[in-house]
Amino acid sequence: MKFFDELEWREMLHDVTPGAEEATEKGMCTAYIGFDPTAPSLTIGNYVQIMILSLWQNSGHKPIVLMGGATGRIGDPSGKDEERQLKSYEELDHNLNFQVKQMEKFLEFGDSGNKAILRNNLDFYKDMNVLSFLRNVGKTLTVSYMMSKDSVKNRLDSGLSFTEFSYQLLQAYDFQYLYEKDNCNFQMGGSDQWGNITSGTEFIRRNLTDAKAYAVTSRLLAKSDGKKFGKSTKGNIWMDPNLTSPYQFYQFWINADDADIPMFTRYFTFRTKDEVLEMENELADDPRAQKEILAEELTKRIHSENDFHAVKGVSEILFNKKLDTDGLRGMTSDTLSMVSKEINSFEIDKNVLGNGIKLQDLATEHCPIFTSLSEFRRAVKGNALSVNKNKVTDADISVSAEDLLQNQYIMIENGKKNKFMVSIR
Repeated sequence: MKFFDELEWREMLHDVTPGAEEATEKGMCTAYIGFDPTAPSLTIGNYVQIMILSLWQNSGHKPIVLMGGATGRIGDPSGKDEERQLKSYEELDHNLNFQVKQMEKFLEFGDSGNKAILRNNLDFYKDMNVLSFLRNVGKTLTVSYMMSKDSVKNRLDSGLSFTEFSYQLLQAYDFQYLYEKDNCNFQMGGSDQWGNITSGTEFIRRNLTDAKAYAVTSRLLAKSDGKKFGKSTKGNIWMDPNLTSPYQFYQFWINADDADIPMFTRYFTFRTKDEVLEMENELADDPRAQKEILAEELTKRIHSENDFHAVKGVSEILFNKKLDTDGLRGMTSDTLSMVSKEINSFEIDKNVLGNGIKLQDLATEHCPIFTSLSEFRRAVKGNALSVNKNKVTDADISVSAEDLLQNQYIMIENGKKNKFMVSIR
């Protein structure tokens, strides 16, 4: 597997400095990509760059994940219309530690061979005072060179602080530091990072005799409707299940525009070129099936096999009109827990259930499913109410511990669309 061949067929390659491909063919090379911890979790947009590092590692080369403990405190002006609001050090440190744990799931880290290594650029600067920075770092690039970068030019009218202006110096020095410490001769990133990355190659050219450093950028993933990838009406598609549930994550791919699936597949699958082309040929008239294949692969990889099966169970519960009581009782606790996060849910103390409680009291007093007893009774009379997929025909029935699904849940439905989960704590 050749790295640049992979990027080409996946249509991910945007730009590359001369000599980069030839360098990768002479033996193992080392490349890094930086991640700034300004968000509480990695997003699916960040995962594009993690895929690049994965393909790099699978091609026999060594990846470095550089966490921006320092640069995150400054703020990258690239692609921004106005000055960033600075995060507190405590928030940045918390975000960084969480993102490191996420990152460890997707790359093979270690000390030998082409195992990935982790660096934090705060370690590069924490003992460097401002005079040392200005003398040893700030002296390398001219103001005119820095002003020529789009990330600077695009902000001159709206305003750019010295803090954000200096960002490219930090990123450039990062490259030099890693070049000297880890023999890292490649920096990669999205196409919006080209200016910062080439500042790094220039930094190395000016400061290190006979050094050869290369820049590689990937295409930013944009949807066919022109909207930014990874955005929905609810915001980012997070890789943290507490911010974007596995079910919502799965549904993002299922609900994607048909026109986006070929590109999404190329960016995110680990299937080979031949496998992808064969799949697309066989399912040319069935984009839904293509989405399901990609959604399954990504849900299992980003979350877990168990989460994927739970997601499928959630879909069964929410959309399968033929699901009966036995089918519902066969659902796992993970699936029922996931359902409770996707529909209106209520939590009650186990003492409320006791040896039994009238359903009308449960659904009006303890769980505000109905606003009154009369509304509850109308639902029963209209044959609209069910408990655990059993139709309720008697308004005076009670529910007890025997009705609990997996000893914790009761599902109540009022009509076809109004579904509620009651959980016992």
